[in-house]
Amino acid sequence: MADLFSLKNRVVLLTGASRGLGRDMALTLARAGATVLCAGRTVKALEATAKAISRKGGRAHVVPLDVTDEAAVREQVENIIARHRRIDVLVNNAGVLSREPIVDLATESFRLTVETDLIAPFVLSREIGRHMLKRKYGRIVNIASVLAVVARARVSGYVSAKHGIVGLTKSLAVEFGPDVTANAIAPGYIRTEINVALQQNKGFSDMLEQRTASHRWGRPEDLRGALLLLASDAGAYITGHTLVVDGGLSTVLA
Repeated sequence: MADLFSLKNRVVLLTGASRGLGRDMALTLARAGATVLCAGRTVKALEATAKAISRKGGRAHVVPLDVTDEAAVREQVENIIARHRRIDVLVNNAGVLSREPIVDLATESFRLTVETDLIAPFVLSREIGRHMLKRKYGRIVNIASVLAVVARARVSGYVSAKHGIVGLTKSLAVEFGPDVTANAIAPGYIRTEINVALQQNKGFSDMLEQRTASHRWGRPEDLRGALLLLASDAGAYITGHTLVVDGGLSTVLA
C-alpha cells in the first residue's frame, strides 16, 4: 500500500512553499520521495524550506517566482523542464487574502486577490498542463478553502477566487483527462502563522470549535493524507473533485 502513495522519482512544483501550509506540504511531498521545487517570491524563506527537506534526507530546489507574472511563469516552466525533464505534479498553493467590507474594498485589492488565487493557478495549470498532456501523465492539486463552499464577511475577494478554483478544477479535469487528473483540497481553519490574530480571538476561536464537528482547529498535518492521495497514483481515478478537509465545519454550517 505504501507504494500506491509513493512519489518516488516524481518532480513536484509547489507554489507558496515558503511558510505555513506550503512548507508542511513541501516536507510531506519530499518524505514521499518527490523532488520538490519550492516556488515563491521570498527566496530566504524558500531556502529555509529546502534546507529543512535536505536535513531529513529529501531533495528540494528553490524556484524564485512571482506567480502573477505570466512571462516569469512561462520562463520558469521552460527552465524546470530543461533541467528536470518533466513536471509530474503541480500544487497550486500560493494565495493572498485581504479583510475589508465590500463597500470599503478597493477594486485593485480585489483584483490582486483574484490574480493571485485564481488567475495564477490557471496560468500555471495551462503552461504545465501542455507539458503533462504531451507526456500523458500529470497530477494537478489546487488548494482551495472551506470558503470555496461557504462564505464569510469581509473576505469577498478570497471567497470569490476560491469558488472560482472549484470551477477551474472541474474544467481542467474535463479537458485534461484521461491522463492528467485535476483536483482541489478545501482546508478548513488550520493553525498557521497567517491566522494568528483569529487564533488569539477567543470569541472567534470558541465559535469555530463549537461549529466544527471535530471541535478543534485543524493542524497542517491534517492535510497530508489528502495531498498524497491526490498527488500520487493512489488517486488515479479521482478527478474534478474538491476534497473538503475541515473537521466537519461546512457540514455543521450547512
